[in-house]
Amino acid sequence: MEAGKVKKTQGYPVLIVGAGRGGSALLEMFQEDNLVEVIAIVDSNPAAPGIKLAKSHGIQTFTDSKEALQACKDYPDCIVYNLSHDDSIALEVMKVFGEHKRVASGPEVNLFWQMVTNLKQTKVELEKSQSQLQAIIHNAIDGIITINEGGEILGFNPAAEQIFGYVEGEVLGKNLKMLMPEPVRSNHDAYLHHYVKTGEAKIIGVCGREVIATRKNLEEFPLELSVSEMVLGGARYFVGIVRDITERKRAEQKIAHLAHYDYLTDLPNRALFLDGLQHSVSLAKRNDCKVAVLFLDLDGFKKVNDTLGHEAGDLLLQGVSKRLKETIRGSDTVARVGGDEFIFVLNDIASEANAAFTAQKIIAALTQPFEIKGQHCQIGGSIGISIYPDASSDPEILIKQADDAMYLAKQSGKGTHKFYHDVTPNR
Repeated sequence: MEAGKVKKTQGYPVLIVGAGRGGSALLEMFQEDNLVEVIAIVDSNPAAPGIKLAKSHGIQTFTDSKEALQACKDYPDCIVYNLSHDDSIALEVMKVFGEHKRVASGPEVNLFWQMVTNLKQTKVELEKSQSQLQAIIHNAIDGIITINEGGEILGFNPAAEQIFGYVEGEVLGKNLKMLMPEPVRSNHDAYLHHYVKTGEAKIIGVCGREVIATRKNLEEFPLELSVSEMVLGGARYFVGIVRDITERKRAEQKIAHLAHYDYLTDLPNRALFLDGLQHSVSLAKRNDCKVAVLFLDLDGFKKVNDTLGHEAGDLLLQGVSKRLKETIRGSDTVARVGGDEFIFVLNDIASEANAAFTAQKIIAALTQPFEIKGQHCQIGGSIGISIYPDASSDPEILIKQADDAMYLAKQSGKGTHKFYHDVTPNR
């Protein structure tokens, strides 16, 4: 270094005296700070950890403090940090730099050393906590999406990528509404602005809310959403925990279907039929029209079941159900209520004659042979009919009356139909 020539540094010039643990830690800290530039470090032990660290960073090293001070005298405002136990360093600094130069030594440096140590420990702990948090977010089963109060996506973990079909780079900085279908998409910005302005929340703070979302391929799907708010550094952020519940909704729908439909024929069961009949009666009352209830019992089914086996019997019932649905109108309903028993509701019939006509169509459809396991099976059907409001206005009673009329049809030779008013009082 040329004597008497003023040297410039990128940061505040510092000379460290003492390259033990304290000096090494101080050097390490200053290397991460752009406001400080360590121009040299000195220690009588050339193998001191701080000396090795300085060399790895291309920083001057000395084993003699006087030489180090002389080498650094051309740097204006150089601060000397004395981490050695040599109190004479302060005097040497005064000789070299004059009174306007500063040296930190003794208790001051010990306090500084403690502060540095505590800061480093805090930093390590924070980095560890941050790493753990990032690992949790990265490996979470649920999607985690972070947005700012403007709705821009700031975080999008791998689970969210899998749910929506986007990679993180495709969504960062974009508005969250890209993951929403209409009309929610168009209303999202206004809702978020309203919440930020008034604090009135509809979704924020609600756990497990079910919404509809949109994947990258534009497929809409059910999503469970929980949103919370946080404030960091005066800025407001929102964190959404999302879960694709497509499979759960399918399972729920399947369970609901099994609860209301016959497992073999997929026709409505008695409970669902009764709900539908109640609705039909209420509608007929409002519109002043008639509703017919038909009760069908198959003729000859037991013989097929006993001869060909239960599997054949099941196939026959499935074939019968298909024909029955094809025979009635789309506005009418057929349900399976027992082994080989079916009930119908015929809406808005003008007269008994229309109900009788439909009953004969059903019986005629059943007389056509069924092919089961390579064999032709011949069956028939007997039908009982009750009419709302002529026979009753109670759905349960209407079904019972149609059942009674069906037994009369059976007794009359099968393959026919009877109305409830045909049933004798003594029966």
